[in-house]
Amino acid sequence: MALEHTDDLIMLSALQHFIYCSRQCALIHIEQVWSENIFTAEGRIMHEKVDTAKHESRGSVRVEYGVPLHSLSLGLVGKADVVEFHRLERGVWLPFPVEYKRGKPKADNCDRVQLCAQAICLEEMLAVEIKEGALFYGQTRRREDVAFDKRLRGETGEIARKVHELIASGITPAPAYSRKCESCSLLDLCLPKACGKSRSVSSYLLAAVEEE
Repeated sequence: MALEHTDDLIMLSALQHFIYCSRQCALIHIEQVWSENIFTAEGRIMHEKVDTAKHESRGSVRVEYGVPLHSLSLGLVGKADVVEFHRLERGVWLPFPVEYKRGKPKADNCDRVQLCAQAICLEEMLAVEIKEGALFYGQTRRREDVAFDKRLRGETGEIARKVHELIASGITPAPAYSRKCESCSLLDLCLPKACGKSRSVSSYLLAAVEEE
């Protein structure tokens, strides 16, 4: 799915949104809908704190914050919270991406896929091989190492392909209510219990305005 130029790149964060809920992904990246709740606010504040620094050194580790990323093979663009550069022999520095999350480790692979995508971006940009990175969770205050093995790389590429297809289609999937909807910041805009299967949020809101 390699792209020839950067005009068709999509946001790296769309991969995580898609794994969580394809409708949420479409609302954000097709319909350009966004709303904040306590969970997204806490996550934003955590990322802002990380982004306040630019770089620092800790012995054989150099830390860069808010690193711009892109990948033509995955068709992605975004930013890494933190990239640690570990000094190896002969003056070689190996990138080690670290993603900060407000909550705790999830049952699905959404965080690992997002981190793996960051690693693939760095590999393309710096012509290196990155074998692992880490996820830091604010709720547990612990860091989880993630190996970028063949299986995770394959899943990451497949999710990127599906997200491109979804966005290119311009079609927002129908709502399907589940327990995770209650913690979604788009609950009041998505209306999973009320929005008809063939109606987008945009058309639903437009109809509501016209009725008033």
